[in-house]
Amino acid sequence: MNICVYCSSSELIDPSFVLLAAEVGAELARRGHTLVSGGGSVSCMGAVARAARAGGAHTIGVIPEALLAMEVGDTDSDELIVTATMRERKAIMDDRADGFLALPGGLGTLEELFEIWVAALLGLHDKPVVVLESEGVFTHLRLLVDDLVGRGFVRPLARDTLIWATSITEALDFVEAGAARGSRRLPAAPAGSAEAVEGE
Repeated sequence: MNICVYCSSSELIDPSFVLLAAEVGAELARRGHTLVSGGGSVSCMGAVARAARAGGAHTIGVIPEALLAMEVGDTDSDELIVTATMRERKAIMDDRADGFLALPGGLGTLEELFEIWVAALLGLHDKPVVVLESEGVFTHLRLLVDDLVGRGFVRPLARDTLIWATSITEALDFVEAGAARGSRRLPAAPAGSAEAVEGE
């Protein structure tokens, strides 16, 4: 299967996160999967792709032309797709993936995660969306979402559509199994109902 990994391109982060990304790439390859990534060669983005290729995995990188210099395009990728816009990048990554795994990251990672999560809530896809928590990076995010549920902005089932994992093995197991998607997907809302966007 094709697994899209969202992760950091920052070179200011602790090296432990780069190592985590490399371990994800290695395990992904060991399980015989293809990697879909943001097409950069720096930090976690580069580490996950290099490790996946080292393990024999096929890698697909998708990067906007404007970010080629900033994120340094992964020219060793088996497929490096250069897009005109960020929206086109994400659309191709979404289309090429059978499941999504978010590693610790910054605003770009969060933006990608939220977009694919909300798309699942709206019934636009039925692919698993998994977050690998490490060193408490996303603790405040989880607390924020829980608070939004408590205040009525987010339905509990919408919150629960996102699957959290605490180890690489668990994360990839969830992706492979589809995270029991049949019981976790948000029911379709009636046409024109405000409920259709309630999960946002």
